[in-house]
Amino acid sequence: MASYQQWTLFVSLLCLVSATMGAPPRKPVSVPFGRNYQPTWAFDHIKYFNGGSEIQLHLDKYTGTGFQSKGNYLFGHFHMQIKLVPGDSAGTVTAFYLSSQNAEHDEIDFEFLGNRTGQPYILQTNVFTGGKGDREQRIFLWFDPTTAYHSYSVLWNLYQIVFFVDDIPIRVFKNSKDLGVKFPFNQPMKLYSSLWNADDWATRGGLEKTDWSKAPFIATYRGFHIDGCEASVEAKFCATQGQRWWDQKEFQDLDSYQWRRLSWVRQKFTIYNYCTDRVRYPTLPPECKRDRDI
Repeated sequence: MASYQQWTLFVSLLCLVSATMGAPPRKPVSVPFGRNYQPTWAFDHIKYFNGGSEIQLHLDKYTGTGFQSKGNYLFGHFHMQIKLVPGDSAGTVTAFYLSSQNAEHDEIDFEFLGNRTGQPYILQTNVFTGGKGDREQRIFLWFDPTTAYHSYSVLWNLYQIVFFVDDIPIRVFKNSKDLGVKFPFNQPMKLYSSLWNADDWATRGGLEKTDWSKAPFIATYRGFHIDGCEASVEAKFCATQGQRWWDQKEFQDLDSYQWRRLSWVRQKFTIYNYCTDRVRYPTLPPECKRDRDI
């Protein structure tokens, strides 16, 4: 009888742990650039290597360049491996983001802000919902993102948006519609990436200008993984929750290990968080507590 009770207790505890267990996104699968993406502007500033499995974006004093996904997606996991502009990259911005195409647009941003040689890159993230942004967070990266490829990805489902760097969560934006905060749930988004000159704001608020003698500035990409519900093809299916892996319970929240990793990033590398900016936000934005930013 005692052993049966112990077994019952063990199973109950196991179920409890399983119910609260998170999981990392599925392992991405690398594909050639042309499988999921196409150039959008300055086509001659995109260079292709190894059959399109790698590309370079070039920025010079005449133009930057960019590309976008062929499809529009509603929820999923979106992953890219990037080697950022090396050396003196001040004034440049390398962006990788999702965005819908309307006035009250939704957007999920990675923006890498260049810096003078020897100074660390700044990664800025932002989330727009219903046309409202102003949710910037900035961190220093804990590695040199110019010497080797590193992974940057977004997991987006009906419950949360998670930004990952090398599978480490660096930011979470939970669904807080019940608190009056809009959440991206019904506007399909394309993926975009670009390399462009933003020396009016990107480095030290625009104090550091782009040194064009260092041009061309080059960012290198590979991977091009998209595992999302293509709304342009499966609009009705995308609206049905619970059918795809990213809808499952283990992806509805971070697990304790992931929360610890996120806490490590916040404590060691955060240089700006809108949630703690009482000049811009005298009243705490309601999503900040749920996202554990405070």
